[in-house]
Amino acid sequence: MPVRSPSVVQPQDYREAASLERKRQAELQLQSRWFNTRERLIGGDYNAWAAQVRDQKIQEATEKGKHEMIGAEMRQNDHIAYVLDRRQQRDRRKLQRAVSEFRQTFQKPESRREFDLSDPLALKKDVPARVSDQDTSNTISGLQIFMGEDLNSKERKKAQEEQNREWALEQQRMWNDALADHKFAEDIFTKTRLEFDQSAMNLQKLELATRRVACETVKDFNKNQMLEVTERKRHERRQEEEDNMAEIANALQSDFLSENPQQVASSLGPHRVVTDRWKGMNKEQLDEIRLIQKQQIQEKQRLQEEERQRDFDWDRQRTQAARANLLFERQQQRLNRELRRALDNKNLNLAREHKDMQDYLKEQVYVNYPTTQYFTQFNTTSK
Repeated sequence: MPVRSPSVVQPQDYREAASLERKRQAELQLQSRWFNTRERLIGGDYNAWAAQVRDQKIQEATEKGKHEMIGAEMRQNDHIAYVLDRRQQRDRRKLQRAVSEFRQTFQKPESRREFDLSDPLALKKDVPARVSDQDTSNTISGLQIFMGEDLNSKERKKAQEEQNREWALEQQRMWNDALADHKFAEDIFTKTRLEFDQSAMNLQKLELATRRVACETVKDFNKNQMLEVTERKRHERRQEEEDNMAEIANALQSDFLSENPQQVASSLGPHRVVTDRWKGMNKEQLDEIRLIQKQQIQEKQRLQEEERQRDFDWDRQRTQAARANLLFERQQQRLNRELRRALDNKNLNLAREHKDMQDYLKEQVYVNYPTTQYFTQFNTTSK
Protein backbone atom coordinates (compact mmCIF):
# COMPACT_ATOMS: atom_id res chain seq x y z
CA MET A 1 0.00 0.00 0.00
CA PRO A 2 1.30 3.51 -0.78
CA VAL A 3 2.30 5.55 2.27
CA ARG A 4 0.33 8.65 2.96
CA SER A 5 2.66 11.55 3.33
CA PRO A 6 2.03 15.22 4.12
CA SER A 7 0.89 17.27 1.15
CA VAL A 8 3.52 20.02 1.63
CA VAL A 9 7.26 19.41 1.27
CA GLN A 10 9.58 22.03 2.69
CA PRO A 11 12.41 23.28 0.43
CA GLN A 12 15.01 22.43 3.04
CA ASP A 13 14.57 18.64 2.61
CA TYR A 14 15.69 18.21 -1.04
CA ARG A 15 16.49 14.51 -0.78
CA GLU A 16 13.06 13.76 0.57
CA ALA A 17 11.41 15.77 -2.21
CA ALA A 18 13.46 14.01 -4.90
CA SER A 19 12.58 10.59 -3.45
CA LEU A 20 8.89 11.47 -3.40
CA GLU A 21 9.05 12.74 -6.97
CA ARG A 22 10.72 9.53 -8.18
CA LYS A 23 8.12 7.42 -6.43
CA ARG A 24 5.32 9.52 -7.89
CA GLN A 25 6.73 9.23 -11.45
CA ALA A 26 7.19 5.45 -11.07
CA GLU A 27 3.60 5.12 -9.86
CA LEU A 28 2.33 7.19 -12.80
CA GLN A 29 4.26 5.05 -15.29
CA LEU A 30 2.98 1.85 -13.71
CA GLN A 31 -0.61 3.13 -13.86
CA SER A 32 -0.14 4.16 -17.50
CA ARG A 33 0.98 0.62 -18.37
CA TRP A 34 -1.80 -1.08 -16.46
CA PHE A 35 -4.76 1.12 -17.40
CA ASN A 36 -3.88 1.78 -21.06
CA THR A 37 -6.10 -0.65 -23.01
CA ARG A 38 -4.23 -0.04 -26.27
CA GLU A 39 -0.80 -1.15 -25.05
CA ARG A 40 -1.69 -3.61 -22.29
CA LEU A 41 -0.55 -7.20 -23.01
CA ILE A 42 -2.23 -9.36 -20.39
CA GLY A 43 -3.68 -12.84 -21.00
CA GLY A 44 -2.48 -13.25 -24.59
CA ASP A 45 0.27 -15.37 -26.18
CA TYR A 46 1.20 -13.74 -29.47
CA ASN A 47 3.84 -16.37 -30.32
CA ALA A 48 1.30 -19.16 -29.97
CA TRP A 49 -1.22 -17.23 -32.08
CA ALA A 50 1.38 -16.64 -34.80
CA ALA A 51 2.32 -20.35 -34.79
CA GLN A 52 -1.32 -21.34 -35.12
CA VAL A 53 -1.83 -18.92 -38.03
CA ARG A 54 1.29 -20.27 -39.73
CA ASP A 55 0.14 -23.89 -39.28
CA GLN A 56 -3.30 -23.00 -40.62
CA LYS A 57 -1.75 -21.43 -43.73
CA ILE A 58 0.41 -24.52 -44.27
CA GLN A 59 -2.66 -26.75 -43.95
CA GLU A 60 -4.62 -24.58 -46.40
CA ALA A 61 -1.73 -24.73 -48.89
CA THR A 62 -1.62 -28.54 -48.52
CA GLU A 63 -5.39 -28.82 -49.08
CA LYS A 64 -5.13 -26.54 -52.13
CA GLY A 65 -2.34 -28.67 -53.63
CA LYS A 66 -4.35 -31.82 -53.00
CA HIS A 67 -7.43 -30.37 -54.72
CA GLU A 68 -5.32 -29.25 -57.69
CA MET A 69 -3.82 -32.74 -58.01
CA ILE A 70 -7.30 -34.34 -57.90
CA GLY A 71 -8.54 -31.85 -60.51
CA ALA A 72 -5.62 -32.68 -62.81
CA GLU A 73 -6.35 -36.41 -62.47
CA MET A 74 -10.04 -35.82 -63.22
CA ARG A 75 -9.18 -33.78 -66.32
CA GLN A 76 -6.82 -36.52 -67.51
CA ASN A 77 -9.52 -39.18 -66.95
CA ASP A 78 -12.05 -37.09 -68.87
CA HIS A 79 -9.59 -36.73 -71.74
CA ILE A 80 -8.98 -40.50 -71.85
CA ALA A 81 -12.74 -41.20 -71.81
CA TYR A 82 -13.22 -38.65 -74.61
CA VAL A 83 -10.47 -40.29 -76.71
CA LEU A 84 -11.98 -43.76 -76.20
CA ASP A 85 -15.44 -42.49 -77.13
CA ARG A 86 -14.10 -40.84 -80.29
CA ARG A 87 -12.29 -44.06 -81.20
CA GLN A 88 -15.48 -46.10 -80.72
CA GLN A 89 -17.47 -43.67 -82.86
CA ARG A 90 -14.78 -43.78 -85.56
CA ASP A 91 -14.83 -47.59 -85.57
CA ARG A 92 -18.64 -47.61 -85.80
CA ARG A 93 -18.60 -45.17 -88.74
CA LYS A 94 -15.89 -47.24 -90.41
CA LEU A 95 -17.98 -50.42 -90.07
CA GLN A 96 -21.09 -48.68 -91.42
CA ARG A 97 -19.09 -47.25 -94.33
CA ALA A 98 -17.72 -50.70 -95.14
CA VAL A 99 -21.23 -52.22 -95.08
CA SER A 100 -22.52 -49.43 -97.32
CA GLU A 101 -19.64 -49.90 -99.79
CA PHE A 102 -20.23 -53.65 -99.82
CA ARG A 103 -23.88 -53.14 -100.61
CA GLN A 104 -23.11 -50.62 -103.34
CA THR A 105 -20.50 -52.90 -104.87
CA PHE A 106 -21.93 -56.42 -104.51
CA GLN A 107 -25.67 -55.87 -103.96
CA LYS A 108 -26.72 -53.61 -106.81
CA PRO A 109 -30.32 -53.70 -108.03
CA GLU A 110 -29.14 -55.09 -111.37
CA SER A 111 -27.82 -58.23 -109.66
CA ARG A 112 -31.22 -59.23 -108.25
CA ARG A 113 -33.23 -62.00 -109.80
CA GLU A 114 -36.46 -59.99 -109.96
CA PHE A 115 -34.87 -56.89 -111.50
CA ASP A 116 -36.39 -57.67 -114.88
CA LEU A 117 -39.87 -57.16 -113.38
CA SER A 118 -39.11 -53.56 -112.30
CA ASP A 119 -36.54 -52.51 -114.91
CA PRO A 120 -37.54 -49.07 -116.27
CA LEU A 121 -35.75 -49.83 -119.54
CA ALA A 122 -37.42 -53.20 -120.05
CA LEU A 123 -39.26 -52.13 -123.25
CA LYS A 124 -36.09 -50.70 -124.76
CA LYS A 125 -34.16 -53.85 -123.91
CA ASP A 126 -36.89 -56.16 -125.21
CA VAL A 127 -35.65 -58.55 -127.94
CA PRO A 128 -37.29 -61.29 -130.00
CA ALA A 129 -37.90 -64.77 -128.63
CA ARG A 130 -35.21 -67.29 -127.94
CA VAL A 131 -32.54 -67.66 -130.55
CA SER A 132 -30.13 -69.99 -128.77
CA ASP A 133 -29.12 -71.08 -125.32
CA GLN A 134 -26.61 -68.23 -125.19
CA ASP A 135 -29.27 -65.62 -125.96
CA THR A 136 -29.04 -63.04 -123.15
CA SER A 137 -32.48 -61.65 -123.91
CA ASN A 138 -34.25 -64.73 -122.62
CA THR A 139 -35.29 -64.11 -119.03
CA ILE A 140 -36.75 -66.47 -116.51
CA SER A 141 -40.18 -64.88 -116.71
CA GLY A 142 -40.19 -65.35 -120.54
CA LEU A 143 -40.48 -69.17 -120.19
CA GLN A 144 -38.07 -69.66 -123.07
CA ILE A 145 -35.35 -71.52 -121.18
CA PHE A 146 -36.33 -73.91 -118.41
CA MET A 147 -34.16 -75.23 -115.59
CA GLY A 148 -31.84 -77.95 -116.81
CA GLU A 149 -32.53 -77.52 -120.54
CA ASP A 150 -29.63 -75.19 -121.36
CA LEU A 151 -26.34 -76.51 -122.65
CA ASN A 152 -24.05 -74.97 -120.01
CA SER A 153 -26.18 -75.65 -116.96
CA LYS A 154 -23.42 -77.49 -115.09
CA GLU A 155 -20.84 -74.69 -115.49
CA ARG A 156 -23.42 -72.08 -114.58
CA LYS A 157 -24.48 -73.88 -111.42
CA LYS A 158 -20.88 -74.38 -110.42
CA ALA A 159 -20.09 -70.68 -110.96
CA GLN A 160 -23.17 -69.67 -108.97
CA GLU A 161 -22.26 -71.92 -106.07
CA GLU A 162 -18.71 -70.61 -106.05
CA GLN A 163 -19.92 -67.04 -106.12
CA ASN A 164 -22.43 -67.63 -103.28
CA ARG A 165 -19.76 -69.38 -101.24
CA GLU A 166 -17.37 -66.45 -101.69
CA TRP A 167 -20.06 -63.99 -100.64
CA ALA A 168 -20.95 -66.00 -97.55
CA LEU A 169 -17.29 -66.36 -96.55
CA GLU A 170 -16.71 -62.65 -97.06
CA GLN A 171 -19.73 -61.74 -94.94
CA GLN A 172 -18.66 -64.18 -92.21
CA ARG A 173 -15.12 -62.77 -92.25
CA MET A 174 -16.39 -59.19 -91.96
CA TRP A 175 -18.71 -60.16 -89.13
CA ASN A 176 -15.88 -61.85 -87.23
CA ASP A 177 -13.69 -58.78 -87.70
CA ALA A 178 -16.45 -56.52 -86.40
CA LEU A 179 -16.95 -58.79 -83.35
CA ALA A 180 -13.21 -58.79 -82.66
CA ASP A 181 -13.04 -54.97 -82.86
CA HIS A 182 -16.04 -54.65 -80.56
CA LYS A 183 -14.55 -57.05 -78.02
CA PHE A 184 -11.21 -55.22 -78.13
CA ALA A 185 -12.94 -51.88 -77.48
CA GLU A 186 -14.89 -53.38 -74.58
CA ASP A 187 -11.72 -54.86 -73.08
CA ILE A 188 -10.00 -51.47 -73.28
CA PHE A 189 -12.99 -49.76 -71.69
CA THR A 190 -13.15 -52.33 -68.85
CA LYS A 191 -9.41 -52.05 -68.19
CA THR A 192 -9.58 -48.26 -68.13
CA ARG A 193 -12.56 -48.34 -65.78
CA LEU A 194 -10.71 -50.64 -63.38
CA GLU A 195 -7.67 -48.36 -63.46
CA PHE A 196 -9.89 -45.35 -62.67
CA ASP A 197 -11.46 -47.19 -59.73
CA GLN A 198 -8.03 -48.17 -58.41
CA SER A 199 -6.80 -44.57 -58.71
CA ALA A 200 -9.87 -43.33 -56.84
CA MET A 201 -9.27 -45.86 -54.05
CA ASN A 202 -5.61 -44.85 -53.78
CA LEU A 203 -6.54 -41.15 -53.61
CA GLN A 204 -9.12 -41.87 -50.93
CA LYS A 205 -6.59 -43.83 -48.85
CA LEU A 206 -4.05 -41.02 -49.25
CA GLU A 207 -6.60 -38.43 -48.18
CA LEU A 208 -7.56 -40.44 -45.09
CA ALA A 209 -3.91 -40.94 -44.13
CA THR A 210 -3.17 -37.22 -44.60
CA ARG A 211 -6.17 -36.20 -42.54
CA ARG A 212 -5.23 -38.65 -39.80
CA VAL A 213 -1.66 -37.32 -39.68
CA ALA A 214 -2.96 -33.73 -39.60
CA CYS A 215 -5.27 -34.55 -36.69
CA GLU A 216 -2.46 -36.25 -34.78
CA THR A 217 -0.19 -33.24 -35.43
CA VAL A 218 -2.84 -30.77 -34.24
CA LYS A 219 -3.53 -32.90 -31.19
CA ASP A 220 0.19 -33.09 -30.27
CA PHE A 221 0.59 -29.36 -30.90
CA ASN A 222 -2.36 -28.50 -28.65
CA LYS A 223 -1.05 -30.83 -25.98
CA ASN A 224 2.40 -29.24 -26.12
CA GLN A 225 0.84 -25.77 -26.02
CA MET A 226 -1.20 -26.74 -22.96
CA LEU A 227 1.91 -28.11 -21.23
CA GLU A 228 3.90 -24.97 -22.09
CA VAL A 229 1.15 -22.68 -20.79
CA THR A 230 0.83 -24.70 -17.60
CA GLU A 231 4.59 -24.69 -17.04
CA ARG A 232 4.81 -20.95 -17.74
CA LYS A 233 1.98 -20.22 -15.28
CA ARG A 234 3.65 -22.39 -12.64
CA HIS A 235 6.93 -20.59 -13.19
CA GLU A 236 5.25 -17.18 -13.01
CA ARG A 237 3.38 -18.14 -9.84
CA ARG A 238 6.59 -19.37 -8.24
CA GLN A 239 8.43 -16.20 -9.32
CA GLU A 240 5.63 -14.05 -7.93
CA GLU A 241 5.75 -15.89 -4.60
CA GLU A 242 9.53 -15.43 -4.42
CA ASP A 243 9.15 -11.71 -5.21
CA ASN A 244 6.49 -11.36 -2.53
CA MET A 245 8.65 -13.13 0.04
CA ALA A 246 11.63 -10.94 -0.90
CA GLU A 247 9.47 -7.83 -0.63
CA ILE A 248 8.16 -8.92 2.76
CA ALA A 249 11.70 -9.66 3.99
CA ASN A 250 12.95 -6.31 2.71
CA ALA A 251 10.06 -4.53 4.38
CA LEU A 252 10.68 -6.32 7.69
CA GLN A 253 14.37 -5.40 7.59
CA SER A 254 13.87 -1.79 6.46
CA ASP A 255 14.26 1.26 8.61
CA PHE A 256 10.57 2.00 8.34
CA LEU A 257 9.59 -1.00 10.49
CA SER A 258 12.66 -1.20 12.77
CA GLU A 259 12.88 2.53 13.63
CA ASN A 260 12.04 3.76 17.15
CA PRO A 261 8.67 5.53 17.28
CA GLN A 262 10.16 8.38 19.36
CA GLN A 263 12.41 9.42 16.51
CA VAL A 264 9.43 10.18 14.24
CA ALA A 265 8.87 13.67 15.78
CA SER A 266 9.79 16.46 13.40
CA SER A 267 11.63 19.60 14.33
CA LEU A 268 9.05 21.68 12.49
CA GLY A 269 6.40 21.14 15.15
CA PRO A 270 4.68 18.55 17.32
CA HIS A 271 1.96 18.00 14.74
CA ARG A 272 4.46 16.99 12.04
CA VAL A 273 6.39 13.73 11.61
CA VAL A 274 9.35 12.58 9.56
CA THR A 275 7.83 10.57 6.76
CA ASP A 276 10.66 8.02 6.35
CA ARG A 277 10.53 7.22 10.09
CA TRP A 278 6.82 7.53 10.82
CA LYS A 279 4.87 4.25 11.14
CA GLY A 280 1.99 4.92 13.36
CA MET A 281 -1.67 5.32 12.36
CA ASN A 282 -4.93 5.59 14.21
CA LYS A 283 -7.59 2.89 14.27
CA GLU A 284 -9.75 4.45 11.53
CA GLN A 285 -6.83 4.60 9.12
CA LEU A 286 -5.84 1.03 9.90
CA ASP A 287 -9.44 -0.17 9.41
CA GLU A 288 -9.63 1.64 6.08
CA ILE A 289 -6.37 0.07 4.93
CA ARG A 290 -7.52 -3.37 6.04
CA LEU A 291 -10.83 -2.88 4.23
CA ILE A 292 -9.05 -1.87 1.02
CA GLN A 293 -6.70 -4.85 1.36
CA LYS A 294 -9.64 -7.18 1.86
CA GLN A 295 -11.30 -5.74 -1.23
CA GLN A 296 -8.11 -6.19 -3.21
CA ILE A 297 -7.82 -9.80 -2.02
CA GLN A 298 -11.42 -10.49 -3.04
CA GLU A 299 -10.86 -8.84 -6.42
CA LYS A 300 -7.73 -10.88 -6.99
CA GLN A 301 -9.56 -14.07 -6.01
CA ARG A 302 -12.39 -13.17 -8.39
CA LEU A 303 -9.94 -12.55 -11.24
CA GLN A 304 -8.18 -15.84 -10.52
CA GLU A 305 -11.52 -17.67 -10.48
CA GLU A 306 -12.51 -16.04 -13.81
CA GLU A 307 -9.18 -17.00 -15.31
CA ARG A 308 -9.55 -20.56 -14.01
CA GLN A 309 -13.12 -20.73 -15.43
CA ARG A 310 -11.90 -19.31 -18.76
CA ASP A 311 -9.15 -21.93 -18.97
CA PHE A 312 -11.68 -24.64 -18.17
CA ASP A 313 -14.04 -23.36 -20.89
CA TRP A 314 -11.21 -23.29 -23.44
CA ASP A 315 -10.20 -26.85 -22.55
CA ARG A 316 -13.82 -28.00 -22.81
CA GLN A 317 -14.24 -26.31 -26.21
CA ARG A 318 -11.03 -27.88 -27.55
CA THR A 319 -12.17 -31.30 -26.31
CA GLN A 320 -15.61 -30.87 -27.89
CA ALA A 321 -14.05 -29.69 -31.18
CA ALA A 322 -11.71 -32.70 -31.27
CA ARG A 323 -14.62 -35.06 -30.51
CA ALA A 324 -16.76 -33.41 -33.22
CA ASN A 325 -13.93 -33.74 -35.76
CA LEU A 326 -13.50 -37.40 -34.85
CA LEU A 327 -17.24 -38.10 -35.23
CA PHE A 328 -17.30 -36.25 -38.56
CA GLU A 329 -14.37 -38.29 -39.85
CA ARG A 330 -16.04 -41.53 -38.79
CA GLN A 331 -19.26 -40.49 -40.52
CA GLN A 332 -17.32 -39.62 -43.70
CA GLN A 333 -15.57 -42.98 -43.62
CA ARG A 334 -18.90 -44.78 -43.18
CA LEU A 335 -20.46 -42.85 -46.08
CA ASN A 336 -17.44 -43.57 -48.28
CA ARG A 337 -17.67 -47.27 -47.48
CA GLU A 338 -21.37 -47.33 -48.31
CA LEU A 339 -20.79 -45.49 -51.60
CA ARG A 340 -17.95 -47.84 -52.51
CA ARG A 341 -20.11 -50.87 -51.66
CA ALA A 342 -23.00 -49.55 -53.79
CA LEU A 343 -20.65 -48.81 -56.70
CA ASP A 344 -19.11 -52.30 -56.47
CA ASN A 345 -22.57 -53.91 -56.46
CA LYS A 346 -23.62 -51.86 -59.46
CA ASN A 347 -20.44 -52.74 -61.36
CA LEU A 348 -20.93 -56.40 -60.47
CA ASN A 349 -24.52 -56.34 -61.75
CA LEU A 350 -23.44 -54.63 -64.97
CA ALA A 351 -20.66 -57.19 -65.51
CA ARG A 352 -23.09 -60.04 -64.84
CA GLU A 353 -25.64 -58.60 -67.30
CA HIS A 354 -22.94 -58.10 -69.92
CA LYS A 355 -21.74 -61.69 -69.48
CA ASP A 356 -25.31 -63.00 -69.73
CA MET A 357 -25.83 -61.02 -72.93
CA GLN A 358 -22.59 -62.37 -74.42
CA ASP A 359 -23.56 -65.92 -73.49
CA TYR A 360 -27.01 -65.40 -75.01
CA LEU A 361 -25.51 -64.08 -78.25
CA LYS A 362 -23.03 -66.92 -78.49
CA GLU A 363 -25.43 -69.73 -77.50
CA GLN A 364 -28.79 -68.52 -78.87
CA VAL A 365 -28.30 -65.94 -81.63
CA TYR A 366 -25.04 -66.72 -83.45
CA VAL A 367 -25.61 -70.47 -83.88
CA ASN A 368 -27.41 -70.61 -87.25
CA TYR A 369 -24.48 -70.94 -89.68
CA PRO A 370 -25.26 -71.63 -93.40
CA THR A 371 -24.93 -75.28 -94.50
CA THR A 372 -24.82 -77.03 -97.88
CA GLN A 373 -28.58 -77.43 -97.84
CA TYR A 374 -28.90 -73.63 -97.65
CA PHE A 375 -27.05 -73.20 -100.98
CA THR A 376 -28.95 -76.01 -102.76
CA GLN A 377 -32.30 -74.32 -102.38
CA PHE A 378 -31.52 -71.69 -105.03
CA ASN A 379 -32.71 -72.11 -108.68
CA THR A 380 -34.89 -75.10 -107.78
CA THR A 381 -38.14 -73.55 -109.07
CA SER A 382 -39.17 -71.20 -111.82
CA LYS A 383 -40.18 -68.41 -109.41
